[in-house]
Amino acid sequence: MSESGNELSHLDAAGHARMVDVGDKAITAREAIARGRVIMQPATLSLIMSGGMPKGDVLAVARVAGIMAAKRTSELIPLCHLLNLSHASVTFTPDPAGNALEIEATVRCTGQTGVEMEALTAVSIAALTIYDMCKAVDKLMQIDGIRLIAKRGGRSGDWERPDPA
Repeated sequence: MSESGNELSHLDAAGHARMVDVGDKAITAREAIARGRVIMQPATLSLIMSGGMPKGDVLAVARVAGIMAAKRTSELIPLCHLLNLSHASVTFTPDPAGNALEIEATVRCTGQTGVEMEALTAVSIAALTIYDMCKAVDKLMQIDGIRLIAKRGGRSGDWERPDPA
């Protein structure tokens, strides 16, 4: 049973994994926003922001990797539906006080199921790309805090993560 008391939607009556049938769901505008961060040494953040990383423009490569990952989520997560995305963006915000690079992905589509997994996948792959491009200069990097921030549309309606403050 799920937290809401409903049966788990990805299991059939015999307990076998299945893809959820969304054929009867209304087609609506969907949006999801996810965030995460890569914590690193101050010098690593400085190199990334100045474009001085030996492997090249870390943020440009991570942005493209995140967008590509959002588009291919159904190939990476077995029971996700293939979605026709209308928008996928990945942005980065340096956090010098926290020695981190904040990552945010926004994904949209018009369809019968949400885009939460696509937004989370975009953040995850962007973070892994940053790690890959910087690991030679900073082995202490840490990927942290990947989470859904908000979702809009669909039968369950809009949702926003409560502010932790």
